[in-house]
Amino acid sequence: MSSYAGTFDLAIVGAGIVGQSLAWHAARRGMRVAIFERAGTPLGASIRNFGLIWPIGQPAGPRFDLALDSLRHWHEAAAAAALDLRPTGSLHLAYRAEEVAVLEEFVGTQTGEGHDCRMLTPAETLAQAPAARPDGLRGAMFSNTECQISSPLALTILARHLVDRLGVAIHWRHAVTAVETGHLVAGGARWAARRIVVCPGAELDTLFPGLLHEAGLRPVRLQMLAARTGTPFDLGPALCAGLTLLHYPAFEGCRTLPALRARLEHECDDALADGIHILLSQHEGGELIIGDSHDYGPDTTPFNSEPVDQRILHYLAEMTVLPPLRITRRWQGVYVSSHHGPATRLDPCDRVTVLTGLGGAGMTLSFGVTARLLQEVADV
Repeated sequence: MSSYAGTFDLAIVGAGIVGQSLAWHAARRGMRVAIFERAGTPLGASIRNFGLIWPIGQPAGPRFDLALDSLRHWHEAAAAAALDLRPTGSLHLAYRAEEVAVLEEFVGTQTGEGHDCRMLTPAETLAQAPAARPDGLRGAMFSNTECQISSPLALTILARHLVDRLGVAIHWRHAVTAVETGHLVAGGARWAARRIVVCPGAELDTLFPGLLHEAGLRPVRLQMLAARTGTPFDLGPALCAGLTLLHYPAFEGCRTLPALRARLEHECDDALADGIHILLSQHEGGELIIGDSHDYGPDTTPFNSEPVDQRILHYLAEMTVLPPLRITRRWQGVYVSSHHGPATRLDPCDRVTVLTGLGGAGMTLSFGVTARLLQEVADV
């Protein structure tokens, strides 16, 4: 293999949202870009999610600014590639006094930090979200920044746009088996690239395994479901409730959060033991995406737990009134989380970068993270 099958300015390993968003930025800068993907379509965390761009979950400051920057790029990509990106916003439903206290504190302290959110009365909440359960509803926080999109469909359309409109070469079913400065091996051939970025998602054992494990990345396994109703309806804003306030770092600084945590630990200990918090989104054709649980550790089981799925549906029923659900799909999502910021960047050798560890915020942060990475490495 002394000759090269192709030569590029940037070679990207992985066609998930991280790889595709990086290709989007690079190709628009006039770079010759190739993506190498071992499967025939994206199969990882990028398609096993809610399809939510969720800035509200990011803490004020650089992380939230990064989420807004990413959101701006999502809108640009959606306009260019005809993606069905729906700016629905989100509703954090409140059924406990402690939940109201956290949300009111958050609105009072964070609206000046860039968050576009406000409290709603129960009547205002139900007007926006007829699926919210009215019994015991004390109100909600509406945030204007969140968007919904069908992630499997979006990645298919975006990949086609990258090829047809931006000249990106995507090599499907080309597993990358070796990466060194200046070239990689994929599909039994050598390919030359001035810069290589590996976007491995949760796959930590193929390329640079020792380096990735030493980085302290933590695998996380999720359980999620999709459902349809016999009576079509428009969900409106994406919905969540009290358990979500314990999950996202945006709320960690609220002085009222410990009281809510104490109550939920007493009332929802089974959910917290399984890492459950409830999000509800809607994809094209009315399909509802429901989840999720969180199982942390290097050797998570490949088998779904039916009791966990039932607990997810139980807590969904506590916050919604939906027509009878017909479960259409169940699956596991897997990602890796990092304690070193919104993403983990490693540079195992000259002009080779590994980018991973976006955790559950891949859809929210990828366009912003890859834009900043490209600024750092494009001219190096």
